[in-house]
Amino acid sequence: MGNNSIHRPRRSCLYTPGINAKAMEKGKSLPADIIMLDLEDAVAPDLKEEARDMVANMIQSNPYGKREIIIRMNEFASPWGKDDLTMINDVRPDGALVPKVQSAQDIFDIDAHLDDGIALWVMVEMPLALLNIQEIAAASQSTKLAGFIIGTNDLAKEFRAAATPDRAAFQHALSVTLTAARAYDLIAIDGVYNDIQNASGLEDECYQGQIMGYDGKTLIHPNQIDSANRIFAPAIDDIEKAQAIVAAFELPENRNKGVIKVNGKMTELLHLVEAKRLIAMHEAIAARDDI
Repeated sequence: MGNNSIHRPRRSCLYTPGINAKAMEKGKSLPADIIMLDLEDAVAPDLKEEARDMVANMIQSNPYGKREIIIRMNEFASPWGKDDLTMINDVRPDGALVPKVQSAQDIFDIDAHLDDGIALWVMVEMPLALLNIQEIAAASQSTKLAGFIIGTNDLAKEFRAAATPDRAAFQHALSVTLTAARAYDLIAIDGVYNDIQNASGLEDECYQGQIMGYDGKTLIHPNQIDSANRIFAPAIDDIEKAQAIVAAFELPENRNKGVIKVNGKMTELLHLVEAKRLIAMHEAIAARDDI
């Protein structure tokens, strides 16, 4: 359905209940980068099969444009997991998001049932997943694993931890997950912010995730999209600096140099790599927003 390029914008990832046809339809007009059609937490057990059919019909009846579509299935070992995966293979969204993953073997088992061309995303929300995070990330070298999504609500339950504004209880989880993602070129998406009415609290948490290096944030309400899109996009000042770095290295006198001065600052080739990444992301966002 779309490519899974590292430069594709994933600033805002909106969870949308798979049992709510109105919400799924509304997602086709929202500026979220990712629409996450949810068959797990948002759907009661006796409605799982109905929700699966609704999600399949919604995707097949009318496309979501440039928005990336990921279906969060039920746990693979649950009574609904294998049927969810069969439906995902049939309707071919951009990705399948699998909850409660705990080991690299989980990745291999799920990947064996997932068709080529559909990216595999996993929730990092269990203590064992954190202990095994390097091995889980390394599984991407021989599977369709594309990204991690932190499940802070489930981690709070598993840790018996309190969710405070500084997210002190989750700093280790956020850090090791991001480290593993970057080591294996995976996408990393931050967890949800639960207080829908607290706009300033949401912004603070978005800035926290953005500063750490996360690519975007999972959201639970459409009114959270604009903040995530703005905060996780490259700042205009950063784009201007990046363009200046690229232009400076392209000057004939700098073509074979590893270190140059740009606007009075020592600038290395590693800064050039990051500058090109920022520019590519900026251009991808501009193309994505043109809908």
